[in-house]
Amino acid sequence: MINACRDFLELAETHSRKWQRALQYEQEQRIHLEETIEQLAKQHNSLERAFRSAPGRASNPTKSFSEGSFLTPKGEDSEEDEDTEYFDAMEDSTSFITVITEAKEDRKAEGGTTGSVEWTSTDNVLDNTSLVPKGPPKVKRRVRIPDKPNYSLNLWSIMKNCIGRELSKIPMPVNFNEPLSMLQRLTEDLEYHHLLDKAVHCTSSVEQMCLVAAFSVSSYSTTVHRIAKPFNPMLGETFELDRLDDMGLRSLCEQVSHHPPSAAHHVFSKHGWSLWQEITISSKFRGKYLSIMPLGAIHLEFQASGNHYVWRKSTSTVHNIIVGKLWIDQTGDIEIVNHKTKDQCQLKFLPYSYFSKEVHRKVSGVVSDSQGKAQYVLSGSWDEQMECAKIVQSSPSSPSSDGKQKTVYQTLPAKLLWKKYPLPENAENMYYFSELALTLNEHEEGVAPTDSRLRPDQRLMEKGHWDEANTEKQRLEEKQRASRRRRLEACARGCGSEDEKETDVYMPLWFEKRVDPHTGEMACIYKGGYWEAKERQDWHMCPNIF
Repeated sequence: MINACRDFLELAETHSRKWQRALQYEQEQRIHLEETIEQLAKQHNSLERAFRSAPGRASNPTKSFSEGSFLTPKGEDSEEDEDTEYFDAMEDSTSFITVITEAKEDRKAEGGTTGSVEWTSTDNVLDNTSLVPKGPPKVKRRVRIPDKPNYSLNLWSIMKNCIGRELSKIPMPVNFNEPLSMLQRLTEDLEYHHLLDKAVHCTSSVEQMCLVAAFSVSSYSTTVHRIAKPFNPMLGETFELDRLDDMGLRSLCEQVSHHPPSAAHHVFSKHGWSLWQEITISSKFRGKYLSIMPLGAIHLEFQASGNHYVWRKSTSTVHNIIVGKLWIDQTGDIEIVNHKTKDQCQLKFLPYSYFSKEVHRKVSGVVSDSQGKAQYVLSGSWDEQMECAKIVQSSPSSPSSDGKQKTVYQTLPAKLLWKKYPLPENAENMYYFSELALTLNEHEEGVAPTDSRLRPDQRLMEKGHWDEANTEKQRLEEKQRASRRRRLEACARGCGSEDEKETDVYMPLWFEKRVDPHTGEMACIYKGGYWEAKERQDWHMCPNIF
């Protein structure tokens, strides 16, 4: 009886804790709904006031802003004297909270100091940034690939011996892959290149920073459904994207190291900017999830202004590796620095939480000038869109219950910077590829013999021949191991560990190691020659890797 009572007590306490947690969650949800309803009521009241005062707007002699200054991306009028948005600053993990309040009286009390704050003459650059007209391309690109076959696979039988190991050293069947290489995935970062094309015309460096920040976030938009792993490139593998006609740019990637896997990337745009990076992929399988940490700095330079931006990628996490549906989250902070003007942008990728009141995949940030004064707030999500809002005034808020004090940013209405393109029809059967991704592995004449388009196992997988692709993948990997052994044997004396030997012995073909003057790190920088060799169709220097 005593034992039964003890068991009952333990069971009752367990259920009590469970119901307590459920009750707490429901209370939090109720508070969240009440706050949302209150905010909607304020917005409704504000819209009613704006509607009532609309007929007399043109006769207002004290108005210091032009009518066009407050056109939102959807073309809706927003009276700056009637309502103003407020954002909490990023002193802690809590992201921005938008509150709409009537600020006319506050402005009068301040002596009209905010009336002189206007958007600069380049404001039209930030307007309608995502509405890019797509003219007919000179070269017709493919719009579909063969549908993905339905192959069953016992994931745990392969992964159970891989816990804690470096992902690049685990032999993986193509069943886990998508028919693109990591070099092509890096090139996908250029899908929203029009943001940088527009940033060229900004006369204000902080406005230009907003577009650069939106571009840095846009590179994650393709990952929300892309749970498959790209092919790990062979050492010496390259990928070119020669799209001067329609995209106005040329891009070249080369795999410069195999252990750890590292790729160098260089982009030239005829619109007046260049981008380069060397990304090393570090990944660990943790049992329930997979962490992917891209290491290395991304450089972006605008030729006319000399503005030079540097930032690094955030961490990607693949969840539900063993049980459940795979999904990807982006977490961490990104700092973008303009090394010429010392402007900065701090971006925060909020991790997903079941109990969070925030929207999923939220990104928030602040753009500050060289004096550290906040000029813009950024908000949005890494899978949908980003907006920016000009800061009119900042002031400290009252301390919260935990004693922390935030900064409240008073802003003008937000402007749309970037919006994700819709996926092509039938994308769910084509690995969720975007329009650009569908064209990356399309066969092209005149590319280098080391180009990813010519990789046989990747081509077989794209066609749906997965068994043949697995056989071909094993052949290529064995060929690469034999080449590595030959290099190491040639440098058997006076070398350190095997990885150090490979780094010392292997010399990239189109890139060379230099000290980055901005980061102080060794990085592979494009040394030239590729596009000239393509024009001559002289590829005698390329290794035979396929």
